[in-house]
Amino acid sequence: MVIKNIKSLIQVRDGQAWVAGAEMQNLPAIDNAYLKIEGNKILSFGPMAELSVLPDDKVIDASGCFVLPGFVDSHSHIIFAESREHEFIAKIKGASYAEIAATGGGILNSAKKLQQLSEDDLFMMAMERVDEVIRFGTCCLEIKSGYGLTLKDELKMLRVARRIGTESPLTIKTTFLGAHAIPKEYANREDYINLVINKMIPQVAEEHLADYIDVFCEKGFFTPEETEKIVLAGKAYGLIPKIHANQLHVSGGVEVGVKTGARSVDHLESMGEAQIEVLKQGSTMPTLLPGSAFFLNNAYPPARRIIDAGLPVALATDYNPGSAPAGKMSFMLSLACIKMKMTPEEAINAATINGAYAMDVLETHGTISVGKTASIIITKPIPSIAYMPYSFTGDFIGKVILNGAVVFEANG
Repeated sequence: MVIKNIKSLIQVRDGQAWVAGAEMQNLPAIDNAYLKIEGNKILSFGPMAELSVLPDDKVIDASGCFVLPGFVDSHSHIIFAESREHEFIAKIKGASYAEIAATGGGILNSAKKLQQLSEDDLFMMAMERVDEVIRFGTCCLEIKSGYGLTLKDELKMLRVARRIGTESPLTIKTTFLGAHAIPKEYANREDYINLVINKMIPQVAEEHLADYIDVFCEKGFFTPEETEKIVLAGKAYGLIPKIHANQLHVSGGVEVGVKTGARSVDHLESMGEAQIEVLKQGSTMPTLLPGSAFFLNNAYPPARRIIDAGLPVALATDYNPGSAPAGKMSFMLSLACIKMKMTPEEAINAATINGAYAMDVLETHGTISVGKTASIIITKPIPSIAYMPYSFTGDFIGKVILNGAVVFEANG
């Protein structure tokens, strides 16, 4: 496959782990370019003057269009049983996220519904959402458990997530989030924590169902001490930490994440200067989820302060039924620019190369590099890269290519 006459080929890099601080403004590109794909890999690219086309090549003319790596969504809860629009109405009437959770709503409500469904039912429901995010340009997706909250149902969720990885063209990583909330039936929270550590983690590891372990480190959910205990138990079984941190309060999750070598700490709506300084001490990716702040009408993560401190950031959707019921990464770009004062270049870096680091898929995704997986977006003809976040409800995606095959074509 040859893509020719590309207006600009975006995110051309080789061998870089992430971009941070002022470097996030840099988005390497080749104008008037071509890109060659062989099988499922990027074979070559360069200026149009260097292109030679063979008679059997399938040629796509991208005149007026930009080409960039597919989006990497490194934080999602895309497997769930039902939507929660009744809670949406409660929020409109003044109920807080914490108040809804305290009355059995929120995570516990999703768990109750999910426990009633079979693996096949969950898979079919999730695949509808998977097809949706593919059309939105996502090529890699992290999927968490956490709506099971029993051994059987957490395993069920992770099996569905692994199945999505084999039956869809997305590149999938899975995360065990048994420590998402304490079920109501546990009068003694230590009993549930012991279940997570002594039964759930060993079984998840035995069946090779997860790449990561996550904990919702937040007031009313899991303390920093409990988070560290659970994370270390997961690390003993080879699970890499990724932590829900500082969503509603300065929770201690950032400190635990850096201390335990977490791949990422996610949310970060509540951040002081001390937490930013802690992030400088490790290689943990600050991952921002502006869709959640938008939907809950909460303060946004302080992206500018984090980047200006010399740190990287990644962007992800947090796609879930309660606090971020949307999987459109381009809308995260818009929120990043409009609400968090990131530049378009910073937002694209956060949604591609830095997201790939946060999901540990940088060897294969996140940049336009020879030998990487050919999972890319071809835009419709648009005036500039800045048009993507600027047109915040716009439909700018012309084609999505995953693993070297066209899987979505606008009006196609």
